[in-house]
Amino acid sequence: MKKDIVDTAVGAGQFNTLVAAVQAADLVDTLKSKGPFTVFAPNDDAFAKLPAGTVENLLKPENKDQLVAILTYHVVPGKIMSADIAGKTADVATVQGGELAVDATSGVKVNDATVIAADVGASNGVIHVIDTVLLPK
Repeated sequence: MKKDIVDTAVGAGQFNTLVAAVQAADLVDTLKSKGPFTVFAPNDDAFAKLPAGTVENLLKPENKDQLVAILTYHVVPGKIMSADIAGKTADVATVQGGELAVDATSGVKVNDATVIAADVGASNGVIHVIDTVLLPK
């Protein structure tokens, strides 16, 4: 049986910051639930591109609401595979409530991020690895 989104991210080894953030935001149970979810998952390099101190600040308990908003902005209800959007552009609603601009006409861009690995399957959805942390507008 496939692992769920959280266990898949933990096992990949390139999402240590994301996993720590999901734990700090108390979103583990949500992302282990039935779903399905599509997660645009920033890798550790993506988090490292944020200004110094940003991640540490977001992980503080008093900033939990902001952290939850940022993380849920990376999650779309439903399972969207790259083949579903190939050659298309779309605005997709996130769990956070905002929208992501997805452009799959030449590679795949999500807002300002590039998908660097697509269609990482999980039991309750799919992960697409991105190179930039998405910040809600």
